[in-house]
Amino acid sequence: MADTFTVHLKIWRQDGPDQPGKLVDYTLDKVNEHMSFLEMLDVLNEEIVAEGKEEPIEFDYDCREGICGSCNLVINGRAHGPKDMTCTCQLHMRNFSDGDTIVIEPFRAKAFPVIKDLVVDRSAFDRIIEAGGYVSVKTGSAPDANSIPVDKTVADTAFDYATCIGCGACVAACPNSSASLFTGAKLAHLNRLPQGEPERKKRTVAMVEQMEEEGFGDCSNYAECEAVCPKGISISAIAEMRRNYMSAAFAGDEA
Repeated sequence: MADTFTVHLKIWRQDGPDQPGKLVDYTLDKVNEHMSFLEMLDVLNEEIVAEGKEEPIEFDYDCREGICGSCNLVINGRAHGPKDMTCTCQLHMRNFSDGDTIVIEPFRAKAFPVIKDLVVDRSAFDRIIEAGGYVSVKTGSAPDANSIPVDKTVADTAFDYATCIGCGACVAACPNSSASLFTGAKLAHLNRLPQGEPERKKRTVAMVEQMEEEGFGDCSNYAECEAVCPKGISISAIAEMRRNYMSAAFAGDEA
């Protein structure tokens, strides 16, 4: 039989974006070491519903496989919790001990307003993608997959950047609430492929300026974003983004 233990939880409760919030204490017994972190919250919500004294805790999730980027929680002051390159949904309770106090908060940034409890509005990321996170193609039948040769090194590097799941941990960890790692990763994987090269300069300027318009801060090279990124994306994406932006914007060549 799996070991069970007790944890003490301090969870951020907030009724809405314009309402005051506070940390509320809960104690959960019989926590199974094989539970995922989100399953632990499911069990807590079942107890809250059974007691009928308050509404269950709102938290965001979808795939629970580390793919969708929805499970954006700050756990004990660290985005996604204590384990490197691990989303909240992939975190298991065996990483905690009996009697531990776990503080759970939403991602905090001006551009990520709280909707309720632990759920934040990350639609700012969607608008950055809308500004240029795509390639323009001619309509018609799909071309052969090998009709455009791509060097394997280029393809592998582009894929590494494309693993960004848009969770927002980089924003939550950054002292400036910068979205530079997210934006840089999206630009890096599109700009280095031949399909994205023709619109590289225009795309870079549009996405960077949309990022600034959304209220994200600037990058100061703290590299906190890289440390908490569940996909291990390098801040070299930010350097590449800045080079391309300066080349396009300051040279007056945004075509």
